[in-house]
Amino acid sequence: MVSSTNRHYIFVLITFLVILRTSLSLGYSVDGDVPFLPKHVVITNKLSTREGMVLHCRNKGKDLGFKAILTDESFDFRFHLNIRRTTVYTCTFSWNGNVKTFDIFRADRDDNPRSTCGVCRECIWHISESGPCRIRRDGGSPYCFPWIS
Repeated sequence: MVSSTNRHYIFVLITFLVILRTSLSLGYSVDGDVPFLPKHVVITNKLSTREGMVLHCRNKGKDLGFKAILTDESFDFRFHLNIRRTTVYTCTFSWNGNVKTFDIFRADRDDNPRSTCGVCRECIWHISESGPCRIRRDGGSPYCFPWIS
């Protein structure tokens, strides 16, 4: 026999799932409002010198290793936000004697509807000598940032 507490929990869960499914099918964006949505980061080498670069991305619990990418080539990875929405992936970029660091994904910047650059489910980055730029899906001017180091 199912207790009334369990029935209430099941009712709330089913209601939430129905509302979520309806919102998604109607085209409403829920990116910044639902935890655990998948994220996809794409990093493209756009160095004007047409050189290859080596990148190394990691967060507190996962090291993605070193990757070499040539001009106009990309490296990508997927993950889910942690429950506290504090996920940060930091990448180090090296080319021709330069070593630069940048937080390629920050939940407070890239999964926050109130941030300057808004929420991205697919975060596309172009890396150049002057710094990383997150490309906008609507074709507008990219969000460019200075290097951390």
